[in-house]
Amino acid sequence: MTHVSAVARALERIDRLDPRLRAFTEVWHEEALAREPGARRLPLAGLPFAVKGPAGLRSYAARRLIAAGGVPVGSTSVPGPGTVWQTWGQGRYGRTVNPWRADRTPGGSSAGSAVAVAADLVELATGSDGAGSVRIPAAWCGVFGLKTTNGLLPSPDRSGLAAAGVLARSAAGAERYLRHVLDDGPRPAASTPPAPPELPLTAVYSPDLGYADVDPEVAEVVRGAVDRLVSAGVVRLLDGGCALLDPASAWLAIRGGAAGAARGPADPRAMADALAVRRENDRRLAALLTRTPLLLTPATPNRPHGHEGPGDLYSTALTWAFNLSGHPAASLPAGFTPDGCPVGLQLVADRGADRELLGAARAMEAVLPPVRP
Repeated sequence: MTHVSAVARALERIDRLDPRLRAFTEVWHEEALAREPGARRLPLAGLPFAVKGPAGLRSYAARRLIAAGGVPVGSTSVPGPGTVWQTWGQGRYGRTVNPWRADRTPGGSSAGSAVAVAADLVELATGSDGAGSVRIPAAWCGVFGLKTTNGLLPSPDRSGLAAAGVLARSAAGAERYLRHVLDDGPRPAASTPPAPPELPLTAVYSPDLGYADVDPEVAEVVRGAVDRLVSAGVVRLLDGGCALLDPASAWLAIRGGAAGAARGPADPRAMADALAVRRENDRRLAALLTRTPLLLTPATPNRPHGHEGPGDLYSTALTWAFNLSGHPAASLPAGFTPDGCPVGLQLVADRGADRELLGAARAMEAVLPPVRP
């Protein structure tokens, strides 16, 4: 029986399935196969991965993965011109589709990365998250997505809102990514997973962060997942929730100020109001995370919408608060709405507690196993 390498298998699946999914903008057949033999001697042993967008191969995370023996097989789709709120991607064959329901968007802007992982085209894919761009497609495609602590890894975003992230089939895959990306070199010690966390995990659950309008069926799926975690002894909920100020205007002002810096100063009143919201939410989150290591919420307030666009919905309503605050946050598959759309459970931890967040997510996966399309 002929052995098929992991890279060859990934390329075969991409060639066969991507014309329907449209997750990739480029596929690097010759380069990937040529890189694989040397990569096998390194800790990641030729692990095939995808990179987000045309600049993904130059990202810090991609360079670190390659140094550890990962093999990039292609770049994934990101939004094209006119895609309001970055909710879908444009692949080689057209608009990227949700692998669970082709009539729905996969989310964005790390659209193709989420689809490539969900369809088992690659084991993991790099992403970036400025308002939920990793967590939203992770939730809507039924995979695991991590936004790292802002500033933990280099980011070209001038506003400071965006952080590097990863899409993976499980928290274990994201943990593997983080160990190798953070390490100074591809050492054997990087292959050793951390000890599992002590259970039960103490957490606070908030269905809406005090301001979001959440689809009742999405809320029901997430609450059911939390209840299963509690019943299994994995999570212990503390009384009380988490009420933040709506961060929408603050996020928009800070992003707009950074984008318009070359054209002139931002509106000083809008910026002052934005910074006031940011400070108050930081204060509330600091108070919350001194009494519990985890905050649980839905990852999105809504299910995947159609390809016509989101309308007036802010899919970012529950994610961009943590781009403003800088906390690490992840989306873990929680289940499905009655019409077959995946739903994500968002986990938030203190700044710098990325490894602990992934350890908590791994413990939860034993009760909430990853879904398969």
